[in-house]
Amino acid sequence: MSQPLADAVRSLMDRARTDLAELVAFPSVADPRQFPVEECEKAARWVADAFAAEGLTGVRFLDTPDGTQSVYAELPGPEGAPTVLLYSHYDVQPPLDESAWLSPAFELTERDGRWYGRGAADCKGNILMHLTALRALRQVYGDTYPVGLKIIVEGSEEQGTGGLERYAEAHPELLAADAIVIGDTGNFAPGLPTVTASLRGMTAIEVGVTTLAGNLHSGAFGGAAPDALQSLVRILASLHDEHGDVAVDGLAADQTWEGVQYPDEQFRADAKVLDGVALTGTGTVADRLWARPSVTVLGIDAPPVIGATSSVQAAAKALVSLRVPPGTDPAAAQQALVAHLEARTPLGAHLTIERQGNGAPFLADTTGPAYEAMGEAMRTAFGTPMVASGEGGSIPLCNTLQTLYPQAEIVLIGVEEPTTQIHAVNESVDPLELERMALTEALFLRRYAELRSA
Repeated sequence: MSQPLADAVRSLMDRARTDLAELVAFPSVADPRQFPVEECEKAARWVADAFAAEGLTGVRFLDTPDGTQSVYAELPGPEGAPTVLLYSHYDVQPPLDESAWLSPAFELTERDGRWYGRGAADCKGNILMHLTALRALRQVYGDTYPVGLKIIVEGSEEQGTGGLERYAEAHPELLAADAIVIGDTGNFAPGLPTVTASLRGMTAIEVGVTTLAGNLHSGAFGGAAPDALQSLVRILASLHDEHGDVAVDGLAADQTWEGVQYPDEQFRADAKVLDGVALTGTGTVADRLWARPSVTVLGIDAPPVIGATSSVQAAAKALVSLRVPPGTDPAAAQQALVAHLEARTPLGAHLTIERQGNGAPFLADTTGPAYEAMGEAMRTAFGTPMVASGEGGSIPLCNTLQTLYPQAEIVLIGVEEPTTQIHAVNESVDPLELERMALTEALFLRRYAELRSA
């Protein structure tokens, strides 16, 4: 029965491109300091109308505690059928340096067989994956879906403000389902069907160093006056050892990954590492990305080179991100990071720490019927067996859903893959990947219903 669905999905790809172009055109960055909130509202309305057009009922906007809106819809299934929740998000990352885009960030542009635009993959492409799968099912089988459906499309995932998590906790019945498909990851490599079985958790701190009442002339005082920027650099350098492995006291950094591996050369190509530059850390790439913690300095407040004066700096500040693997408590990891920084502050400099929120790591149980159905669907759609990989990023909502619905299977899939360059300039999606993932989801919904009713 897969060929009629495959034909239907293929026939819908022109529509998917048109719809994705409309959706990408909304600069829906959930940060009113950068973009008008009306753009997020327009994107939310587009999403609501699109799912309503596919027969979903109860379409409404959820005002989440962080001040953004999520789109919710539902449709009961046939008697005895399981319920599947489909998730994605319509908010996107800022475009960053718009001059570095080869085509306008918010104008879907086809180039070299790919569709370019902010959100083309993360995560508006995944919204189109859901929509195209549902459209194909309706085209082949009529208006009755094989499962009960719930749709939730978030409006602030990229900001990490936790609005939907808190809303779900306050309304636990709303998102209850037998299986939850998180459309916000992707395949390990183009053409290799992949479920993401684990996610690292994350935490962050803002660290400030003050050494002087005010800046001083570097000629008159430099060499004896304690420089806050220099002290901050020394502190940050202590976070890694000479090999580049995380060296935070009390934080294990020697775990190993037993699943699919990530060859060094493939990673170098995907990450666009410059010739002659070594990778960071030891162990396999998979160990470093999916099984171990990572520390990244996201930003430093210091004078820019252009306009800098001959001064010893009185104060400096940095934002430090810590990702942790499954099995590590992010709150305990954050405390270890703070203690490490406090113990390595030189010269008696005054240290301030501002703790930011924590997101727990996620580990899926891949042994249930939803994973069986997804494996069969992926093999059919791609012609090759499904693999399971980790993901170095974080989706805190997964842990909220796992806590609220411990019996539900949570499956992470999507159109993103290493060449999509999510969160970077020139983000794109491969339309073939979108086509195959939409077919995968349509096949999955039918097969999961069969397995649950057997």
